[in-house]
Amino acid sequence: MNQLSTLLFGRADSAEEQHAVTYAKAVRRAAPAVVNVYTRSTLVDPRSLRPRTIERQELGSGVIMSAQGYILTNYHVVNGADYIEVALQDGRTLEAVLIGQDELTDLAVLYVQAENLPVIPQQPELESQVGDVVLAIGNPLNLGQTITQGIISANGNTGLSSRGYIDFMRMDAAINRGNSGGALVNSNGTLVGINAAAFQLENQDIQGIFFAIPYQLALNVMNKLIKHGRVTRSHLGVSGDAVVNAAGDRLISSGQQLYGLSITGINTHGPAAEAGLQVGDILLEIDGQHFNSVPQALNMIAETAPNTNLALTINRNGQQLTVNAITRELRR
Repeated sequence: MNQLSTLLFGRADSAEEQHAVTYAKAVRRAAPAVVNVYTRSTLVDPRSLRPRTIERQELGSGVIMSAQGYILTNYHVVNGADYIEVALQDGRTLEAVLIGQDELTDLAVLYVQAENLPVIPQQPELESQVGDVVLAIGNPLNLGQTITQGIISANGNTGLSSRGYIDFMRMDAAINRGNSGGALVNSNGTLVGINAAAFQLENQDIQGIFFAIPYQLALNVMNKLIKHGRVTRSHLGVSGDAVVNAAGDRLISSGQQLYGLSITGINTHGPAAEAGLQVGDILLEIDGQHFNSVPQALNMIAETAPNTNLALTINRNGQQLTVNAITRELRR
């Protein structure tokens, strides 16, 4: 290559070409285990004067979690479906059976009977960090498997008391209709979450805020659904605010250190009321364990088996006490 050609076109072996950033390896590892989910359901047309049934079809994605044929997807993808079908990336189409579903975490487990299933890479002890690069894999708008890229902006918690979006992982990898139930993986192709939803407000165009169910939470719920067909949660019947000191001053910044949970409400005849807890008590420990946030404290209680005796360390008017409360199953 002469000097003029080098000036015009650059060198073919430039550093930029040698060190191009790519997520191709991650996609090759994870994408085969992400399936398209198609559902059909029959319902009565409410607009018809005469009884008339119509067929509704829905679209979503799923993640093959084990070689035994268990697939994770979203509750809202398969809820009420009469027929569920999954399409693998190798061309196979399989009928799926619903094993169990959990509305609170928007998760459902499907089962397919097949051999040589591709399984998503997993590391049960992996802890994702804010700022990690992530890839969302799914079938948006039934256009075929698509990968979007972003970063994690908030981690979420790993317990079972998720309500709305509060405990979900936040990220900016785009999720559109059909992505729900697909895989959120890191730059190594390892599963870190199950894609769930986009944040929306009525009459407002908001972009870049999307949600995924953290992997550890999804795995926990999946195992319970496979074993029991449902998820059992416990509660004490309390509500509260995060506070920074014994005086009960509320925590208003993530930079402040949590002191405990100030109890602001107690359900009549609930476990907390029966144990003698009072409004104004500050919960410090649960069975000798500290917690870092109100959601984490509620998660610790939720994951305890019903009818478990919990030792609650509290501050009451400056005096530290231990109160024993028996958890009760939370019913919706």
